[in-house]
Amino acid sequence: MISPIHGNLLSGEAVAAPKGGFPCRSEIVYAEYVTLSARNNFFKGGIVFAALSLGLIAAGGYIAYPAFPGIAEQAALRSGGLSQRLIEGFAGPSSYIPLWTMLGAAVYSLIGIILIYYFFEKTKSPEILFIGFFVISLTFEFARIVIPLREVFPLPPIFTVSASRILFFGRYFGLFSLFAASVYAAGLDAQKQQTFLFMLCLAALVIALYIPMDSLVWDSTFMVWSSYRSMFFIVEIVILAVTMAGFFISAYTRGSRSYVFIGIGIFLLFVGRSILINSDTWITPFPGLLLLIGGTWFSCSWLHSEYLWL
Repeated sequence: MISPIHGNLLSGEAVAAPKGGFPCRSEIVYAEYVTLSARNNFFKGGIVFAALSLGLIAAGGYIAYPAFPGIAEQAALRSGGLSQRLIEGFAGPSSYIPLWTMLGAAVYSLIGIILIYYFFEKTKSPEILFIGFFVISLTFEFARIVIPLREVFPLPPIFTVSASRILFFGRYFGLFSLFAASVYAAGLDAQKQQTFLFMLCLAALVIALYIPMDSLVWDSTFMVWSSYRSMFFIVEIVILAVTMAGFFISAYTRGSRSYVFIGIGIFLLFVGRSILINSDTWITPFPGLLLLIGGTWFSCSWLHSEYLWL
């Protein structure tokens, strides 16, 4: 009789069951657990996706470059976000800033996920999967290039709406991923990763598919207008608060101050992301990108040190 094959929960390596008996619970590989090899494959796919996104933004920006001033003049309103509200009276929008923020987001995503894959390839951390997904989510900013491209090509309105829904999916999937990282830090069973990941995708997809949009109205960052902007701003604040609370609770329950610093890094990620994607003036993109980079380094370095000897 052939012994059933099952794997180690942390390493993903296959091992044979003991002869004459059933494997103990700790040896069983649940179908819902994302192994190291599967997680690394997600990261490799993210590297490819980020590279393609960067190429698409660069090509689209080159083709539609002369159309950017005209598209910016047609913007019905300034972009949202707390940072924009603070500087709105001091600096006007610049037509090419959306292109540079798209490129900045794609470059950050590509370099960030490469470094995460390199440093965490053999590190058994459930949180890093979702932090990696947040980094990958910035590649979805490529969808904004459709607005200037419609001045060059006769794109139907459904094309603009579809690209905007892709953008919404990416943005909220990224936010939900950071929330998921805090939930796993607080002690959620790592064997439920695939189920939790499916729930995050479903929640982001529902938001993206059912939010009403007007394909003929966009803001100064080339984001199609939605009547629920204020509501989603509140949702983002709530997600940030719950995520921060999750990491601080983890620091208390686990007795590890590392999670306090990881939570601070996640806060910087939230703020940097918000500043970068809502930038329409030369003042804000660079600080936003610096906060994104600093938050990623800060949270990942402390997370790596927490799991280094496990």
